[in-house]
Amino acid sequence: MYSNGYNVYKNNSVNYASKEQLLLMLVDGAVKFSKIARQAIADKNVKLAHGNIIKTQDIFTELRVSLDTSVGEWSEQMFAVYGFINERLFEANIKKDIEIMDELIPLIEDVRNLWYDAEKKSRLG
Repeated sequence: MYSNGYNVYKNNSVNYASKEQLLLMLVDGAVKFSKIARQAIADKNVKLAHGNIIKTQDIFTELRVSLDTSVGEWSEQMFAVYGFINERLFEANIKKDIEIMDELIPLIEDVRNLWYDAEKKSRLG
């Protein structure tokens, strides 16, 4: 009963979220899934590692395709960063390499923090 109510709440929070809120949910998910993947690699749980790396890649693919690169140099640089992250995630997934994940997680956290800072600045005017 409670899990059903939680699922309704979760669906509504996504369905009625602003673009900014959805973006923040995505980058939070990327951090979460990359950390789960890293731990799964450490635990030698190949299936869990693979699934969570794929989820992280899917998020960065979505961020990349939704980025408006016509607005200037900053967006082009973010496009390149997202591409780099996806390439390294692919390599980490193939090799199940914890060192690559250790390299990527701080970068993924930086991307998340950048978007949180941008959202905060846009609210403050």
